[in-house]
Amino acid sequence: MKAVRIHQPGGPEGLVYEDAPEPYAGVGDVVMRVHAASFTPGELDWPVTWVDRRGRDRTPAVPAHEVSGVVTAVGYGTTGLRVGDRVYGLTDRHRDGAAAEYLSAEARDLAVLPDTVTHVAAAALAMPGLTAWQALFTHGRLSAGQSVVVHGAGGGVGTVAVQLARDAGAHVIGTGRGTHREAAIEAGAHAFVDLDRQWVEGQAELVFDTVGEDVLARSAAIVRPGGTLVSISAPPPAVPGGRAVYFIVEPDRAQLTELADRVRAGRLRPTVGATYALPDTRQAFLAKQSGVPGKVVLKAVDDD
Repeated sequence: MKAVRIHQPGGPEGLVYEDAPEPYAGVGDVVMRVHAASFTPGELDWPVTWVDRRGRDRTPAVPAHEVSGVVTAVGYGTTGLRVGDRVYGLTDRHRDGAAAEYLSAEARDLAVLPDTVTHVAAAALAMPGLTAWQALFTHGRLSAGQSVVVHGAGGGVGTVAVQLARDAGAHVIGTGRGTHREAAIEAGAHAFVDLDRQWVEGQAELVFDTVGEDVLARSAAIVRPGGTLVSISAPPPAVPGGRAVYFIVEPDRAQLTELADRVRAGRLRPTVGATYALPDTRQAFLAKQSGVPGKVVLKAVDDD
């Protein structure tokens, strides 16, 4: 098969489209024909990109762990999926990713994808959807009638968080650069704060930070007593009378199913900033680094 691989730690310039061994379905695994994949811009800097769970070198490595495709083989002990299922999900970062024609992944990290949701949309949804869901509901305990501040509301994770929070009946305040105002308001934010010009007034039950640095440092002060500050950028400062949570997103089949159902019902729309053919993965990484908004998606099969 063909895959995009990188043979030693470094930037996207080292990504090569080349022949690679076809994967097999181990215990609890499925093999899938990749239709679309996406990635996090900084994943080539992660230690897990280069080693397995025992710390052993696993280069050449295949990037991109956000995937949508069709199951072609099922391993021993695998439950919940069968050959021919359309599936999507977020795969183990210690294993090869989805910038390839075929991928072996743990079945528990995948969910069945409704026929009406495209593979491109699903690949763009997996990581932002799970991240936003876990920030708002798992860690933030958001409920109807509460208020939430979403820092970075115009980004891939931020726009999903705004939509989910609005759908849950929360009052949503988005923040970011002025150029992100339109995306945040279109996603459903009730108000937008241009952080280049002003700071957030008042307080909220939940503050979700995707930006970090000074924005995160100042955010503890806008959490209401008993509220929560959740961050995916760095461990947050302590919140007097409240909670501070830092987390790394985890695969979850039930949450993936909920997210896909919302897309199918028209209640949620992932943001696709650009698509690239699989052989152009290097250019896709470079484009994302240059500031392309939304998720950049790799298309291994041109079927959407």
